[in-house]
Amino acid sequence: MSATTDLTEPATSAAEPAVADTAHRRVELGRFRQLSLVPAILVLMLIGFIVSPAFLTSDNLIGVLQQSTELSLLVLATTFILISGRMDLSLESTIGVAPVIAVWLVLPSSGGRFMGLGLFPEWMAVPLCLLVGAAIGAVNGFLILKLRLNGFIVTLGALTMLRGLQVALSEGQSIVELPSSFTYLGKASWLGAPAAIWVCAILFAAGGGALAWLRHGRALYAIGGNSEAARTAGIRVDRIVWIVLIIGSVLAAFAGILYSGHYGSISATQGSGWIFQVFAATVIGGVSLNGGRGSVFGALTGVLTLQLVVNVMTLAGVPPLWNQFLNGAIIIVALIISRFASGEKQE
Repeated sequence: MSATTDLTEPATSAAEPAVADTAHRRVELGRFRQLSLVPAILVLMLIGFIVSPAFLTSDNLIGVLQQSTELSLLVLATTFILISGRMDLSLESTIGVAPVIAVWLVLPSSGGRFMGLGLFPEWMAVPLCLLVGAAIGAVNGFLILKLRLNGFIVTLGALTMLRGLQVALSEGQSIVELPSSFTYLGKASWLGAPAAIWVCAILFAAGGGALAWLRHGRALYAIGGNSEAARTAGIRVDRIVWIVLIIGSVLAAFAGILYSGHYGSISATQGSGWIFQVFAATVIGGVSLNGGRGSVFGALTGVLTLQLVVNVMTLAGVPPLWNQFLNGAIIIVALIISRFASGEKQE
Protein backbone atom coordinates (compact mmCIF):
# COMPACT_ATOMS: atom_id res chain seq x y z
CA MET A 1 0.00 0.00 0.00
CA SER A 2 2.71 2.49 0.90
CA ALA A 3 4.68 1.67 -2.24
CA THR A 4 1.63 2.39 -4.36
CA THR A 5 1.04 5.64 -2.53
CA ASP A 6 4.64 6.72 -2.98
CA LEU A 7 4.38 6.11 -6.71
CA THR A 8 1.04 7.84 -7.12
CA GLU A 9 1.45 11.01 -5.11
CA PRO A 10 4.53 12.38 -6.92
CA ALA A 11 2.73 11.93 -10.26
CA THR A 12 -0.24 13.91 -8.99
CA SER A 13 1.89 16.65 -7.50
CA ALA A 14 3.91 16.87 -10.71
CA ALA A 15 0.77 17.15 -12.83
CA GLU A 16 -0.76 19.89 -10.71
CA PRO A 17 1.89 22.55 -11.49
CA ALA A 18 1.66 21.67 -15.17
CA VAL A 19 -2.11 22.16 -15.22
CA ALA A 20 -1.83 25.35 -13.16
CA ASP A 21 0.86 26.66 -15.53
CA THR A 22 -1.37 25.90 -18.52
CA ALA A 23 -4.30 27.73 -16.93
CA HIS A 24 -2.02 30.67 -16.07
CA ARG A 25 -0.82 30.93 -19.68
CA ARG A 26 -4.42 30.89 -20.91
CA VAL A 27 -5.34 33.70 -18.52
CA GLU A 28 -2.29 35.75 -19.60
CA LEU A 29 -3.11 35.27 -23.29
CA GLY A 30 -6.73 36.19 -22.61
CA ARG A 31 -5.63 39.58 -21.28
CA PHE A 32 -4.52 40.55 -24.79
CA ARG A 33 -7.47 39.00 -26.63
CA GLN A 34 -10.07 40.64 -24.39
CA LEU A 35 -9.07 44.07 -25.70
CA SER A 36 -9.42 43.16 -29.37
CA LEU A 37 -12.95 44.57 -29.73
CA VAL A 38 -12.19 47.92 -28.10
CA PRO A 39 -11.06 49.48 -31.45
CA ALA A 40 -14.20 48.08 -33.12
CA ILE A 41 -16.38 49.70 -30.45
CA LEU A 42 -14.66 53.05 -30.99
CA VAL A 43 -15.14 52.77 -34.77
CA LEU A 44 -18.83 51.91 -34.28
CA MET A 45 -19.26 54.96 -32.06
CA LEU A 46 -17.67 57.14 -34.73
CA ILE A 47 -19.94 55.67 -37.41
CA GLY A 48 -22.93 56.15 -35.13
CA PHE A 49 -22.09 59.82 -34.66
CA ILE A 50 -21.73 60.27 -38.42
CA VAL A 51 -25.05 58.53 -39.07
CA SER A 52 -26.92 60.53 -36.42
CA PRO A 53 -25.77 63.25 -33.98
CA ALA A 54 -28.26 61.75 -31.51
CA PHE A 55 -26.05 58.67 -31.18
CA LEU A 56 -23.67 60.20 -28.61
CA THR A 57 -26.42 61.67 -26.45
CA SER A 58 -26.67 60.35 -22.90
CA ASP A 59 -30.23 59.12 -23.47
CA ASN A 60 -29.20 56.98 -26.43
CA LEU A 61 -26.07 55.54 -24.79
CA ILE A 62 -27.90 54.76 -21.56
CA GLY A 63 -30.62 53.16 -23.67
CA VAL A 64 -28.02 50.93 -25.36
CA LEU A 65 -26.68 49.88 -21.96
CA GLN A 66 -30.20 49.27 -20.65
CA GLN A 67 -30.99 47.09 -23.67
CA SER A 68 -27.77 45.16 -23.04
CA THR A 69 -28.38 44.23 -19.41
CA GLU A 70 -30.50 41.10 -19.78
CA LEU A 71 -28.49 39.79 -22.73
CA SER A 72 -25.22 40.49 -20.91
CA LEU A 73 -26.23 38.27 -17.98
CA LEU A 74 -26.90 35.38 -20.35
CA VAL A 75 -23.54 36.06 -21.99
CA LEU A 76 -21.85 36.08 -18.56
CA ALA A 77 -23.44 32.71 -17.76
CA THR A 78 -22.45 31.29 -21.15
CA THR A 79 -18.88 32.54 -20.69
CA PHE A 80 -18.43 30.55 -17.49
CA ILE A 81 -19.99 27.44 -19.02
CA LEU A 82 -18.01 27.59 -22.28
CA ILE A 83 -14.70 28.19 -20.48
CA SER A 84 -15.35 25.01 -18.50
CA GLY A 85 -15.78 23.14 -21.79
CA ARG A 86 -19.56 22.74 -21.60
CA MET A 87 -22.59 24.22 -23.34
CA ASP A 88 -26.07 25.11 -22.06
CA LEU A 89 -28.76 25.91 -24.62
CA SER A 90 -31.54 25.91 -22.00
CA LEU A 91 -30.53 29.38 -20.74
CA GLU A 92 -32.77 30.81 -23.46
CA SER A 93 -35.82 29.15 -21.87
CA THR A 94 -34.74 29.73 -18.27
CA ILE A 95 -34.98 33.51 -18.71
CA GLY A 96 -38.67 33.05 -19.43
CA VAL A 97 -39.85 30.00 -17.52
CA ALA A 98 -38.26 30.91 -14.16
CA PRO A 99 -40.21 34.21 -13.84
CA VAL A 100 -43.40 32.52 -15.02
CA ILE A 101 -43.15 29.75 -12.40
CA ALA A 102 -42.30 32.25 -9.65
CA VAL A 103 -45.26 34.48 -10.48
CA TRP A 104 -47.53 31.43 -10.87
CA LEU A 105 -46.62 30.38 -7.31
CA VAL A 106 -47.19 33.78 -5.66
CA LEU A 107 -50.11 35.36 -7.52
CA PRO A 108 -53.57 34.20 -6.45
CA SER A 109 -56.21 33.33 -9.00
CA SER A 110 -58.36 36.42 -9.47
CA GLY A 111 -60.64 35.31 -12.24
CA GLY A 112 -58.46 37.02 -14.81
CA ARG A 113 -56.58 35.48 -17.70
CA PHE A 114 -53.68 34.20 -15.57
CA MET A 115 -54.56 31.49 -13.05
CA GLY A 116 -52.01 31.52 -10.20
CA LEU A 117 -51.74 29.33 -7.13
CA GLY A 118 -50.97 32.01 -4.52
CA LEU A 119 -48.99 29.62 -2.34
CA PHE A 120 -46.36 32.16 -1.25
CA PRO A 121 -46.34 35.86 -0.34
CA GLU A 122 -45.48 38.26 -3.15
CA TRP A 123 -42.10 39.24 -1.67
CA MET A 124 -41.00 35.63 -2.29
CA ALA A 125 -41.27 36.05 -6.08
CA VAL A 126 -37.61 37.00 -6.63
CA PRO A 127 -36.13 34.26 -4.37
CA LEU A 128 -38.43 31.68 -5.95
CA CYS A 129 -37.38 32.74 -9.44
CA LEU A 130 -33.70 32.34 -8.55
CA LEU A 131 -34.45 29.00 -6.87
CA VAL A 132 -36.16 27.75 -10.04
CA GLY A 133 -33.09 28.76 -12.02
CA ALA A 134 -30.83 26.88 -9.60
CA ALA A 135 -33.04 23.79 -9.86
CA ILE A 136 -32.87 23.82 -13.67
CA GLY A 137 -29.08 24.03 -13.57
CA ALA A 138 -28.88 21.29 -10.95
CA VAL A 139 -31.03 18.92 -13.02
CA ASN A 140 -29.00 19.63 -16.16
CA GLY A 141 -25.81 18.97 -14.21
CA PHE A 142 -27.16 15.68 -12.88
CA LEU A 143 -28.11 14.43 -16.34
CA ILE A 144 -24.81 15.52 -17.89
CA LEU A 145 -22.30 14.71 -15.14
CA LYS A 146 -23.89 11.80 -13.30
CA LEU A 147 -25.81 10.02 -16.04
CA ARG A 148 -23.12 11.00 -18.62
CA LEU A 149 -25.64 12.13 -21.22
CA ASN A 150 -24.64 14.35 -24.11
CA GLY A 151 -24.73 17.94 -22.83
CA PHE A 152 -25.83 19.45 -26.12
CA ILE A 153 -28.81 17.09 -26.45
CA VAL A 154 -29.75 17.42 -22.75
CA THR A 155 -29.86 21.21 -22.82
CA LEU A 156 -31.57 21.24 -26.22
CA GLY A 157 -34.26 18.98 -24.79
CA ALA A 158 -34.49 21.17 -21.69
CA LEU A 159 -34.84 24.26 -23.88
CA THR A 160 -37.80 22.73 -25.70
CA MET A 161 -39.43 21.30 -22.57
CA LEU A 162 -39.08 24.49 -20.53
CA ARG A 163 -40.38 26.60 -23.41
CA GLY A 164 -43.47 24.39 -23.54
CA LEU A 165 -43.92 24.72 -19.76
CA GLN A 166 -43.64 28.50 -20.04
CA VAL A 167 -46.35 28.66 -22.70
CA ALA A 168 -48.60 26.23 -20.81
CA LEU A 169 -48.41 28.06 -17.46
CA SER A 170 -48.87 31.48 -19.04
CA GLU A 171 -51.65 30.08 -21.25
CA GLY A 172 -49.88 31.61 -24.24
CA GLN A 173 -50.51 35.16 -23.04
CA SER A 174 -48.51 37.93 -21.38
CA ILE A 175 -48.62 38.22 -17.60
CA VAL A 176 -49.02 41.89 -16.69
CA GLU A 177 -49.94 41.73 -12.99
CA LEU A 178 -46.46 41.38 -11.52
CA PRO A 179 -45.42 41.74 -7.86
CA SER A 180 -43.75 45.06 -7.04
CA SER A 181 -40.59 43.24 -5.88
CA PHE A 182 -40.35 41.74 -9.36
CA THR A 183 -40.43 45.06 -11.17
CA TYR A 184 -38.23 47.17 -8.90
CA LEU A 185 -34.79 46.47 -10.43
CA GLY A 186 -36.11 46.77 -13.96
CA LYS A 187 -37.59 50.22 -13.38
CA ALA A 188 -35.52 51.82 -10.58
CA SER A 189 -32.68 54.31 -11.16
CA TRP A 190 -29.54 54.65 -9.06
CA LEU A 191 -27.32 57.73 -9.37
CA GLY A 192 -28.99 58.79 -12.59
CA ALA A 193 -28.72 55.43 -14.36
CA PRO A 194 -31.01 52.38 -14.45
CA ALA A 195 -30.43 50.05 -11.51
CA ALA A 196 -30.08 47.11 -13.90
CA ILE A 197 -26.91 48.66 -15.37
CA TRP A 198 -25.31 48.95 -11.93
CA VAL A 199 -26.32 45.40 -11.01
CA CYS A 200 -24.83 44.00 -14.23
CA ALA A 201 -21.62 45.98 -13.71
CA ILE A 202 -21.25 44.52 -10.21
CA LEU A 203 -21.91 40.97 -11.43
CA PHE A 204 -19.42 41.29 -14.29
CA ALA A 205 -16.79 42.70 -11.92
CA ALA A 206 -17.41 39.82 -9.52
CA GLY A 207 -17.26 37.27 -12.35
CA GLY A 208 -14.03 38.70 -13.74
CA GLY A 209 -12.47 38.76 -10.28
CA ALA A 210 -13.49 35.15 -9.66
CA LEU A 211 -11.87 33.94 -12.89
CA ALA A 212 -8.70 35.94 -12.26
CA TRP A 213 -8.09 35.46 -8.55
CA LEU A 214 -10.15 32.61 -7.09
CA ARG A 215 -8.66 29.13 -7.20
CA HIS A 216 -11.87 27.54 -8.49
CA GLY A 217 -12.25 30.30 -11.06
CA ARG A 218 -8.77 29.68 -12.47
CA ALA A 219 -9.49 25.96 -12.39
CA LEU A 220 -12.20 26.49 -15.03
CA TYR A 221 -9.51 27.19 -17.63
CA ALA A 222 -7.70 23.97 -16.72
CA ILE A 223 -10.95 22.00 -16.87
CA GLY A 224 -11.91 23.46 -20.24
CA GLY A 225 -8.43 22.95 -21.64
CA ASN A 226 -7.99 19.34 -20.54
CA SER A 227 -10.46 17.91 -18.05
CA GLU A 228 -8.57 14.65 -17.59
CA ALA A 229 -5.33 16.45 -16.76
CA ALA A 230 -7.26 18.70 -14.37
CA ARG A 231 -8.79 15.66 -12.68
CA THR A 232 -5.36 14.06 -12.38
CA ALA A 233 -4.10 17.23 -10.72
CA GLY A 234 -6.70 16.84 -8.01
CA ILE A 235 -9.29 19.32 -9.31
CA ARG A 236 -12.85 18.17 -8.61
CA VAL A 237 -13.98 18.59 -12.18
CA ASP A 238 -17.56 17.36 -11.91
CA ARG A 239 -18.30 19.37 -8.77
CA ILE A 240 -16.96 22.61 -10.23
CA VAL A 241 -18.73 22.16 -13.57
CA TRP A 242 -21.98 21.34 -11.75
CA ILE A 243 -21.69 24.54 -9.72
CA VAL A 244 -21.01 26.52 -12.90
CA LEU A 245 -24.14 25.09 -14.55
CA ILE A 246 -26.21 26.10 -11.51
CA ILE A 247 -24.70 29.60 -11.41
CA GLY A 248 -25.38 29.98 -15.14
CA SER A 249 -29.06 29.09 -14.74
CA VAL A 250 -29.40 31.43 -11.73
CA LEU A 251 -27.96 34.28 -13.82
CA ALA A 252 -30.45 33.46 -16.59
CA ALA A 253 -33.32 33.54 -14.08
CA PHE A 254 -32.06 36.88 -12.75
CA ALA A 255 -31.93 38.18 -16.31
CA GLY A 256 -35.60 37.20 -16.56
CA ILE A 257 -36.35 39.32 -13.49
CA LEU A 258 -34.63 42.36 -15.00
CA TYR A 259 -36.34 41.88 -18.35
CA SER A 260 -39.79 41.41 -16.81
CA GLY A 261 -39.32 44.45 -14.58
CA HIS A 262 -38.07 46.57 -17.45
CA TYR A 263 -41.10 45.90 -19.65
CA GLY A 264 -43.62 45.39 -16.83
CA SER A 265 -44.81 42.00 -18.07
CA ILE A 266 -43.78 38.43 -18.83
CA SER A 267 -44.56 37.31 -22.37
CA ALA A 268 -45.23 33.72 -23.34
CA THR A 269 -42.26 33.87 -25.74
CA GLN A 270 -39.83 35.72 -23.46
CA GLY A 271 -36.25 34.76 -24.38
CA SER A 272 -37.20 33.02 -27.62
CA GLY A 273 -34.32 33.18 -30.12
CA TRP A 274 -31.92 34.81 -27.66
CA ILE A 275 -29.44 31.96 -27.78
CA PHE A 276 -28.22 33.12 -31.21
CA GLN A 277 -27.46 36.60 -29.88
CA VAL A 278 -25.80 35.08 -26.81
CA PHE A 279 -23.43 32.94 -28.85
CA ALA A 280 -22.76 35.77 -31.29
CA ALA A 281 -21.73 38.11 -28.47
CA THR A 282 -19.74 35.42 -26.65
CA VAL A 283 -17.83 34.21 -29.69
CA ILE A 284 -16.89 37.66 -30.98
CA GLY A 285 -15.83 38.44 -27.41
CA GLY A 286 -13.07 35.85 -27.70
CA VAL A 287 -14.59 32.96 -25.73
CA SER A 288 -13.65 29.65 -27.33
CA LEU A 289 -16.36 27.11 -28.13
CA ASN A 290 -13.74 24.43 -27.41
CA GLY A 291 -13.32 25.52 -23.79
CA GLY A 292 -10.42 26.80 -21.72
CA ARG A 293 -10.19 30.27 -23.29
CA GLY A 294 -12.01 33.54 -22.84
CA SER A 295 -12.61 36.36 -20.39
CA VAL A 296 -15.50 38.21 -18.81
CA PHE A 297 -14.33 41.57 -20.15
CA GLY A 298 -14.03 40.17 -23.66
CA ALA A 299 -17.57 38.77 -23.43
CA LEU A 300 -18.82 42.18 -22.24
CA THR A 301 -17.22 43.90 -25.23
CA GLY A 302 -18.94 41.33 -27.43
CA VAL A 303 -22.34 42.33 -26.00
CA LEU A 304 -21.62 46.03 -26.43
CA THR A 305 -20.41 45.51 -30.00
CA LEU A 306 -23.54 43.60 -30.92
CA GLN A 307 -25.84 46.18 -29.33
CA LEU A 308 -23.98 49.10 -30.90
CA VAL A 309 -24.28 47.51 -34.34
CA VAL A 310 -28.04 47.15 -33.86
CA ASN A 311 -28.32 50.72 -32.55
CA VAL A 312 -26.34 52.18 -35.45
CA MET A 313 -28.43 50.19 -37.95
CA THR A 314 -31.62 51.46 -36.31
CA LEU A 315 -30.47 55.08 -36.46
CA ALA A 316 -29.47 54.55 -40.10
CA GLY A 317 -32.98 53.35 -40.92
CA VAL A 318 -32.05 49.69 -41.61
CA PRO A 319 -35.09 47.43 -40.99
CA PRO A 320 -34.77 45.27 -37.83
CA LEU A 321 -35.62 42.22 -39.95
CA TRP A 322 -31.91 42.11 -40.84
CA ASN A 323 -30.80 41.65 -37.21
CA GLN A 324 -30.98 37.85 -37.22
CA PHE A 325 -29.00 37.66 -40.46
CA LEU A 326 -26.42 39.98 -38.92
CA ASN A 327 -26.06 37.87 -35.76
CA GLY A 328 -25.36 34.76 -37.80
CA ALA A 329 -22.90 36.56 -40.05
CA ILE A 330 -21.04 37.93 -37.01
CA ILE A 331 -20.66 34.43 -35.54
CA ILE A 332 -19.22 33.03 -38.80
CA VAL A 333 -16.84 35.96 -39.30
CA ALA A 334 -15.67 35.74 -35.68
CA LEU A 335 -14.97 32.02 -36.04
CA ILE A 336 -12.97 32.62 -39.23
CA ILE A 337 -10.93 35.36 -37.61
CA SER A 338 -10.35 33.25 -34.50
CA ARG A 339 -9.26 30.28 -36.61
CA PHE A 340 -6.57 32.15 -38.52
CA ALA A 341 -5.49 34.35 -35.62
CA SER A 342 -4.92 31.52 -33.13
CA GLY A 343 -4.12 28.62 -35.42
CA GLU A 344 -6.64 26.48 -33.56
CA LYS A 345 -9.17 24.31 -35.32
CA GLN A 346 -12.75 25.23 -34.44
CA GLU A 347 -15.10 22.28 -34.24
